[in-house]
Amino acid sequence: MKRSFSVKAIWDKEDELWLSESDIKGLHIEAKTLEEFYDLVNEFASELIVTNHYSDVEMVGKTMRDMIPAIVISHDPKAGHAA
Repeated sequence: MKRSFSVKAIWDKEDELWLSESDIKGLHIEAKTLEEFYDLVNEFASELIVTNHYSDVEMVGKTMRDMIPAIVISHDPKAGHAA
């Protein structure tokens, strides 16, 4: 069964950065733009999920296609800067 994970971009007004809030263990993102934020999520999230959320037993006999979960990425459109 595929699992679903979420990543939310939170605008930090003081540092002028998008920061991640996520249930993916080990995923901590800081980015100046939403485009960069989304690129970093796409680059690192799947690997961190497989590494930190699946046991060796759960991975036996599964393809990467079976293991890559749904990742929901969101942000508050009223916060911060546009991508």
